Amino acid sequence: MISTLPDQPYFVQALAALKDGDRRRAAAFLERQLEGGRTSRRNLDSVSRLAASIGEIDLAIEAAREAIDPDSLPSLLPYWSLLATFGRSAEAVADLERRPAAWREDAAVLHFLATVESQFGRRERTEDLFRRALAIEPDSRATWFALSMLKTFEPGDPDIPAMERLAPLALPGSHDSARLMYALGKAWSDIGETDRAFEYYQKGASLQPRGRPIDLAGLGRAADRTIADFGPRFADRLVPSGFEGRPALFVTGLPRSGTSITEQILRSHSAVRDGAELNLFSGALIPSRGSLAGALGYQQRSGTADPWGEIARDYADLANRYFRSGDLIVDKSLGQSLLIGLMLHAMPRARIAWLRRAPDDVALSCFQTYFGDSLPWTGSLTDIADHMLIEDRLYRHWQSIFPNRILTVPYEDLVADPSLWAIRLQRHFGLEIETGLDLKSREGRAIRTASTGQAHAPITTRRIGRSAAYARHMKPFRDRYERGVAAIDQR
Repeated sequence: MISTLPDQPYFVQALAALKDGDRRRAAAFLERQLEGGRTSRRNLDSVSRLAASIGEIDLAIEAAREAIDPDSLPSLLPYWSLLATFGRSAEAVADLERRPAAWREDAAVLHFLATVESQFGRRERTEDLFRRALAIEPDSRATWFALSMLKTFEPGDPDIPAMERLAPLALPGSHDSARLMYALGKAWSDIGETDRAFEYYQKGASLQPRGRPIDLAGLGRAADRTIADFGPRFADRLVPSGFEGRPALFVTGLPRSGTSITEQILRSHSAVRDGAELNLFSGALIPSRGSLAGALGYQQRSGTADPWGEIARDYADLANRYFRSGDLIVDKSLGQSLLIGLMLHAMPRARIAWLRRAPDDVALSCFQTYFGDSLPWTGSLTDIADHMLIEDRLYRHWQSIFPNRILTVPYEDLVADPSLWAIRLQRHFGLEIETGLDLKSREGRAIRTASTGQAHAPITTRRIGRSAAYARHMKPFRDRYERGVAAIDQR
């Protein structure tokens, strides 16, 4: 039973519980907040966001459902998008079909339905829906962007002047204006006009809203502490984990490094049900605060003989609720490099496939991809270099600590011989060997990532060396990155 403070709303008590490192207690308070039935729609949005941030997907969806006005299309669209984000696209579409038929001809609804179809690789249906949306709202920058990610442009393509007509109207701090610039960058890049493409990508990066300042220096200091704390014998200071399950096949690496391709190969195995960028383990690790000092404090106050087994079981429970099953899944979560030590300690049978790609290629691909607010460091080539250097240091460290549990997967080798690497991946994760995984059709399986179009397409080597065409533009990245690599090598 959880303790309560009658004079404080349950949401406030949930925040206090998180401050104390008690994720489960925070979730219980959020559940009570919803059971009370007196939360305003505005505050329900806060409950939904907080629940999602700690891995409580069902609570997040329930709060979002209670916040909607069932007679308002603008209120329902964010709810449907949330369902689709958490792999509940069928529920969203079913709910839409119960609404007035006229809504299905609304441009925003057509755009939403197109994004759902794109997750499943249904290109013709996706394009048709985007075109219908543009016929109603030809100035929709978000729809032009989405369409541009779906197609390959050729010289004389009429979609290019249609988009450039809107370019002079771009506004600073506008996601939609930024998206339009990325769409035009993609168009000119497809044609081979690299100078013009790069100019549009730079404009897109400059137009994005400015959120929290990028603290790469702080991330670097956190990496220093992690490397210092989690040395070769760090596990000697922690209670062994009693968790015996294998909750997921972990795939990680930098964005645009081939993680989606690897996920899809593994998902083709008959023993693997599904996969996604879950980002649930950071939630499960809230009691440890992600540091060695926090981990030692957690196991001292945990009150259980198996504190790290509890962390692993919490993660497995969150993953099972996300997918509504206990089947084997692929967890393709990025940005977990600081947590690898505790993750592998909590789950003794867990293994990781870590994707690595030629630095210039992965940097260019990150710069050319619109990530919105989620990865603000991708809008600057020098920030990309600094972030990649931090990731490089963490990769080298964890590879030295867990050489048998981390499989390095070079992107270039993977796409050159996917059959060979499909076998290596299965062996690494202890799966029964099945052949032809790299050839199985991915249409009909949802892929929710920035590289949805590429992940549904056949595996190809065409993207190897793409940065060579942008060599002049890549100089700021290359200079910064090469200096950093030299500094790392001297340590």
